Amino acid sequence: MSLDLFPETPAVTERKEPLAPGAMVLRAFARSGERTLIEALESVIRRSPFRCMTTPGGYRMSVAMTNCGDAGWVTDPSGYRYDALDPASAERWPAMPQVFRELAAHAAAEAGFPAFVPDACLMSRYEPGARLSLHQDKDEQDLESPIVSVSLGLPAVFLFGGQRRAERPRRVPLIHGDVVVWGGPARLRFHGVQPLKPGHHPMLGVCRINLSFRKVR
Repeated sequence: MSLDLFPETPAVTERKEPLAPGAMVLRAFARSGERTLIEALESVIRRSPFRCMTTPGGYRMSVAMTNCGDAGWVTDPSGYRYDALDPASAERWPAMPQVFRELAAHAAAEAGFPAFVPDACLMSRYEPGARLSLHQDKDEQDLESPIVSVSLGLPAVFLFGGQRRAERPRRVPLIHGDVVVWGGPARLRFHGVQPLKPGHHPMLGVCRINLSFRKVR
């Protein structure tokens, strides 16, 4: 990766791991720019803090979320949707930091999607025990562009399934700095995250942060 904001770091070894046609893990891809990335993350959550949303069925999600960019994903008793306004403040979501945009675009290009320009970033905070059940990302109007998912903090096990929920998912261990990209024939595969195990990360403490970049419109 050759970004001014993400200078090469000899101690970090990047490698590609294909998961399926259209899907790939980029190991350590976000590590060399981690401090700049975390500073940008902190600036966003100061304006729009993490919160546990409620699903249409009344279930309180174990994963705390917020957003930045032109639109943010929200869920409440009225349904799942993207909205330009943060319902907690009735103000626009924070702008997506440039370092976020550049990381997402470069990761997508590395995985074979060179034209990706994200307009939304879903930011999720996992604490020990938090999990994400198998689901498809299909609330976006644009289902051609890939999803770019950046892992920060505690390690997690990413579940990468098939086109049907009943298909047994592959378990993919992820650590700080790993990036998963899926699009094209893999875009609507089911995916999730196993319950997070306790631990401590030197930069982010007792949690895992996931940045999920999408092209919504």
